[in-house]
Amino acid sequence: MGETTVPPTAGLPLTWSDLLPWGAGDFSQQLSAWLGVPQVQLECSGTSALMVALRALRTLKPGRSEVIAPAYTCPLVALAIAQCGLHLRLCDLRADALDMDSARLQQLCSDKTLAVLPTHLCGRVADVDAALQCARAVGAYVIEDAAQALGARSNGSTVGMQGDVGFFSLAVGKGLSTFEGGVLLARDAEIRAALQAQGQRTKFSWWWELRRSVELLGYAALYRPSGLGVAYGKPLAASLARGDWVEAAGDDFDDMIPQHRLGRWRQTVGARALQRLAAFQQQTADQARNRIAQLKACGFEVVEDAVPHAQGVWPVLLLRLPSPQSRDAMLQAHWGDGSGLSLPFVHVLPDYGRYDHVLAAARQDDVTQARDWAQRLLAISNSPWLDDARFARLLGDLQQVVA
Repeated sequence: MGETTVPPTAGLPLTWSDLLPWGAGDFSQQLSAWLGVPQVQLECSGTSALMVALRALRTLKPGRSEVIAPAYTCPLVALAIAQCGLHLRLCDLRADALDMDSARLQQLCSDKTLAVLPTHLCGRVADVDAALQCARAVGAYVIEDAAQALGARSNGSTVGMQGDVGFFSLAVGKGLSTFEGGVLLARDAEIRAALQAQGQRTKFSWWWELRRSVELLGYAALYRPSGLGVAYGKPLAASLARGDWVEAAGDDFDDMIPQHRLGRWRQTVGARALQRLAAFQQQTADQARNRIAQLKACGFEVVEDAVPHAQGVWPVLLLRLPSPQSRDAMLQAHWGDGSGLSLPFVHVLPDYGRYDHVLAAARQDDVTQARDWAQRLLAISNSPWLDDARFARLLGDLQQVVA
């Protein structure tokens, strides 16, 4: 019998009791209390939440048309910006941190800038203060992309509340999952009102809610050691057999981004699972701490939070390997064998080709340092299903590949 297929990220498994359709209380109130914020606004996905935020902020500053995001980020960010009728600009990354280069960001900011998107990629906390300084100098907003960072904190407060708007994703593998879902939050009452007004334009869709509910049932059934080989392992193996790394990493998006209300039953599932999230994240943080120490002892560069006094979350451990060749060799050896290796994203945005139609002027932005990050990053799942013995074997193989 083969080994367990490890998921690419450490998502919270659902229990069958989570699926009961009654008695869980108000999800938005429970989530706002869990985060320690006045209120949250639920949307159907993290991408939809970003689109609601962009459209709301544009009503407050209608003369602005540009959004600045990291050059290494999810392609959905580019698609969402384009669907809102806005123009993307790409900021290169720092050499020493997986975060936007503040000098380059300052150069990109102008009176055209509507918003800057510091991104807490893979749960690592970004330097929002630096983004705020650049944005405030030109009168722009800051939207914290915390899609992968629900539960992360900076200076004792949840990420997402340092900028003007923050959003989280409740998609598969994002910690807490309603299969798809999004969460918006904001400090300022005027901005919260604009978000609510924009969100109220979104209609409920029985078709999308039925589809997502069925997918959530499938997630509950298959996101466990006995089911991942079918749900994740086989499609991954097929993509890798075709040599399609973009499909293998899940970066193959189409232009249509659904926008609809998050249904009541899926909110109930989220509310029940939320009761276990803090303990699960403590378990994964303890595991990450132990494994980071092992990786550092072997001389590997582990990507950590970009600012002090932050407590990121750990869906994955991110390594920056010495060369693209060593990173690719490790992926070719282990990506398809269920060991939990993956990529955050395959390319910087201009290198996909398939998204050129939404990049426009951003294709000319300097992304040299971000491209180097993209070519050397490796993600190791921090799922508890990657046991110590298997992690030790991966560590040994990493040492051999780098040597």
